[in-house]
Amino acid sequence: MKQITRIVAISGSLKSTSANTNILWEMAKIAPENVIVNILEGLDQLPHFNPEIIQEITAVTDFRNQIKAADGVIFSTPEYAFGVPGVLKNALDWLVSSGELNGKAVAAISVSPLHTGGDKALASLLLTLSALGTTKSPNTAVAIGSIKSKMNETGQITNPGTLGDLNAILASLLDSINP
Repeated sequence: MKQITRIVAISGSLKSTSANTNILWEMAKIAPENVIVNILEGLDQLPHFNPEIIQEITAVTDFRNQIKAADGVIFSTPEYAFGVPGVLKNALDWLVSSGELNGKAVAAISVSPLHTGGDKALASLLLTLSALGTTKSPNTAVAIGSIKSKMNETGQITNPGTLGDLNAILASLLDSINP
């Protein structure tokens, strides 16, 4: 019997029709049967990060516990003004002092309708993930550009190259988790 691997997938977009969230759903579909991909919701429920807050906040505790229980994390982010959306950065800030991402295997994806694929957001996300002590490799990061031409009207990824990229990212992440 194969060991169950638990992945938390986090979209940096709150948009209900987000290509970033659709990418994560696609990755959940292509995951091997022993891999459970849980798409985290509720980033918008996290309060603004404040290091002086010492009382327990349920949304923050739940978020941290989901990250802690995961074997790995996949992030998919849009690019807003050359960076990651505030809601994603805020969530990551809540993990700075608590250490749930320290040593955790991660994958990072940026998705954009622009041909650059949100490469600046990806670079920013990777920098933050490095500061948080995550484990990653060059094979666990990709910027996917021109996304509107790579998916159908329901948000399903139809481009074979993009599906190949997602398979490769997932395989590299799983190799990082289970060497």
